Amino acid sequence: MLVTMLWLTGLVPSAFAQRAPRILLLDAALADGHIVAVGESGSILRSADSGQSWITASSGARATLTGISFAPESGLGWAVGHDALILHTTDAGVSWAKQWQGEDLESSFLDVLAITNEHVIAVGAYGLYQFTQDGGRTWTQRAVLDEDMHLNRISRGPTGTLYLAGERGTLLRSRDQGETWVRIDSPYDGSFYGILPLGPETLLAYGLRGRVFRSTDDGETWIGVPLPQPMLLATAVKSSSGPIVLAGQARAHFVSRDDGATFSAWDIELTTAVAELFTSPDGTLFAFGEAGVSRLPAP
Repeated sequence: MLVTMLWLTGLVPSAFAQRAPRILLLDAALADGHIVAVGESGSILRSADSGQSWITASSGARATLTGISFAPESGLGWAVGHDALILHTTDAGVSWAKQWQGEDLESSFLDVLAITNEHVIAVGAYGLYQFTQDGGRTWTQRAVLDEDMHLNRISRGPTGTLYLAGERGTLLRSRDQGETWVRIDSPYDGSFYGILPLGPETLLAYGLRGRVFRSTDDGETWIGVPLPQPMLLATAVKSSSGPIVLAGQARAHFVSRDDGATFSAWDIELTTAVAELFTSPDGTLFAFGEAGVSRLPAP
């Protein structure tokens, strides 16, 4: 979900990552109990045993895949990436086919969200925004910003509110499933890489230089949350046991045990850049990134 420049050289992956190919993985999602991950050169990996073993699925693509999402309680999924590419699966990621590709192959999608079996939104570099309301039979381009700024991540809150985070302080919110988007007053003019909804109105926005901001009123106001080190933050997740984890550039790992009000450094063995944090159905926390896939300890 981030451009390739994010990935800094690391050291040795964890032992768990050696059970899967050591390739750059950028996103992961759950489909029918399977974890499905995507990454460089069209790579797609699937695990049916909570990450104990992985098999390779054929994507038919060579472009780097940056985002993946499955419709709720469905095997219908979409993967997006470089070369303005959108792939589709109907069998929980076993097989894939190209569903749409833009004419400008210099364009890159950075994230995708399947809201329903029919409604999907894909976002990316320079304001790229495509959506479908018929399961991908047709895709429509739309401009949600006046400027061509990167849209890095799209997320959905527990009440259905959608959020977009992007460069130059871009924060957007939609309370009507993407029909309309409104700007959220931003507390920072640098790049944001995501908004993590923590509750109906509690949000955590994170991005460059260790910038973290917390809101308890759906983005109307923000309070800065200091970190021990100003490191790039690419992903955040609320673990099954409750603590919130932030990660990004190599050795940037932080944990909060008070719902995002404060963070402390999290000392773990992983030394490479992380693109995505993911919690499996059994509660296991995984990191996807430069080292492939790594199982993390409970925070």
